[in-house]
Amino acid sequence: MSFAYPMQKFQDWFTQQWVILCGKRIDPKDVPWLIGPFGEIGTISDEFITQLAKEEGLTIERNAKSQGLIPSIKLLNLSELEQARLSAGVIDFYENTSDYQLSFSVSWNPFFKLFGVLVNKLFSNRIGQLNIPTKSIKDSEAIKSEIITLSDPESKKVKYTIWFRTFKSTGQVIFSGVYSICTLPDGKKCVKAVFPLPKGNATVIMSPRVGPNGELILDSSGKYFSDPGFYFLLKDSKEKYWSKNIRSFRDQLVVWTDEKTVCAEHTQSLWRKEALCFNYQIKPKQ
Repeated sequence: MSFAYPMQKFQDWFTQQWVILCGKRIDPKDVPWLIGPFGEIGTISDEFITQLAKEEGLTIERNAKSQGLIPSIKLLNLSELEQARLSAGVIDFYENTSDYQLSFSVSWNPFFKLFGVLVNKLFSNRIGQLNIPTKSIKDSEAIKSEIITLSDPESKKVKYTIWFRTFKSTGQVIFSGVYSICTLPDGKKCVKAVFPLPKGNATVIMSPRVGPNGELILDSSGKYFSDPGFYFLLKDSKEKYWSKNIRSFRDQLVVWTDEKTVCAEHTQSLWRKEALCFNYQIKPKQ
């Protein structure tokens, strides 16, 4: 029997042990579409960026200008019809994310709020990652949005693009994620967001499509391992890799343009019931 890394907080060890017991052993060479950076024991926040750059000999650039979550929307392999219909404002946001400022509001389904409180108390507040507000926010809360890149010092090619988001009012970390495009085994191009955790990560893989009004819809609904979905990954005490696909948890992000403002609605569902919803207002920086 395999065991999680022992020298860490009990709640982290217990969660990782659950992934080992309920998930599956994987070989990174067999699942390149799923593999992404892992965090180390302790705080994640933006500290994992320094650790990752040191391990791989990469150069860090913070507050990268005119840097997008993805280099080109064409990498999503949308059909010609979808590409033509997709809002120009949405395209510009994804290709030049660092040029935009964000604010958001949050609404919770009261039946799931206790779950959010427990996650924050046991994990998020301590490690500085996936820190979702547990109180519904009706008025827009300003976010400090920063794009950080890690590049090869010789070729200058960007290897990792990190979207680091904090509350402007408190500096508290909300999300620290590595964004890229991945290709699933069936050839489907998807948006991939990796959120490093102690000795592992949480990875969301979202399939893109374009709605009738030019909105970009990213959806993590999937039935099987290797489909879009939410995955936990980790390394155990012997450096073996494990993964668990959480099929009951789903994300859907809809991004559209309303006059000169880019808007987004991010819905997270558990057991096919809406748990919480983020509404974003996205505007060019002054």
